[in-house]
Amino acid sequence: MNPQLLFLCTGNYYRSRFAECLFNHLAPAHGLPWRAFSRGIAIELGVDNVGPVAASTLAALARLGVELDAGHRYPLALAEDDLKRAGHIIALKRDEHQPMLAEKFPGWVGQVEYWQVHDIDQAHPDDALPQIEQEVRALLRRLADKT
Repeated sequence: MNPQLLFLCTGNYYRSRFAECLFNHLAPAHGLPWRAFSRGIAIELGVDNVGPVAASTLAALARLGVELDAGHRYPLALAEDDLKRAGHIIALKRDEHQPMLAEKFPGWVGQVEYWQVHDIDQAHPDDALPQIEQEVRALLRRLADKT
């Protein structure tokens, strides 16, 4: 079975979905068997989200020539089994997600790599999504160097 990479954000609607799709699109070119999936730690906070995926995520993926992996599925909530099956876990923003993990999945807080990508309330997608792209590309290089 291929190693699994889990991207976490709050709602699994915008940041983690972009990271998941971009990673899965780019990983084969790096010769990596890894496959990413994504979940939201608190999808209940996304009650105002419209549709299954943020329009800004879809537009950014389209500009990069990346198709949405799992079709237009709706956000999925994080479960303990997701954490257990992941070989590596990345939360998109330490300040936001570490407290959520501490509350809901306290045993996993120290097993997560944390990035610092702001959500839409603090950063425009034109700034946040390129930051995620840069982080994903750096991660791919790190993983490729280990193989």
